[in-house]
Amino acid sequence: MAKHYGMVIQIAKCIGCQACTVACKFQNNVPERQYRTQTPAFGPTGTYPNVTMYFSKEACQMCQNAPCVDVCPTKASHYDENGLVMIDAEKCVGCKYCLTACPYDARFMNAETGAADKCTFCFDERVAQGLKPACVTTCVGGALSFGDVNDPESDAAKILAHSKYEFRKAELGTHPSLYYIYDGVVR
Repeated sequence: MAKHYGMVIQIAKCIGCQACTVACKFQNNVPERQYRTQTPAFGPTGTYPNVTMYFSKEACQMCQNAPCVDVCPTKASHYDENGLVMIDAEKCVGCKYCLTACPYDARFMNAETGAADKCTFCFDERVAQGLKPACVTTCVGGALSFGDVNDPESDAAKILAHSKYEFRKAELGTHPSLYYIYDGVVR
């Protein structure tokens, strides 16, 4: 069976510390005031005194049916040999079609390169060397897991095997590779 890299986000474990955002910026040399991943707060929800908040990772969803790839006129946005959505900055002409097509607002124009940019799961820099993405290794709450979801021995697959998960905007048919687990979270 082919590999299918995925990331699991256990929302109840996220403390909103932004360590993942900082690790990503340093690992990938992301320019100031730009982000490949963020962890916004949602809430408060409920009625006083029973109010809660939660945090959720926002990043490229690594869609298996990615609208950003379909609209790219130069094929700068493409699937790599692992099925991951990547951007070849050398081919990017800055048309921003991919930014418009992404239903997750996960792309931005890199202020330094002038090319579209987004999360890559740190594939070339870390995953290809047998390491986990920077955000996963720095997550102090243990909210993030990563791996080949088709490999029952991977961290991600082990969690998914016994969890109810959701996809963001599943109704769009993009088939994302980020799995959100809301167990214990009041929304």
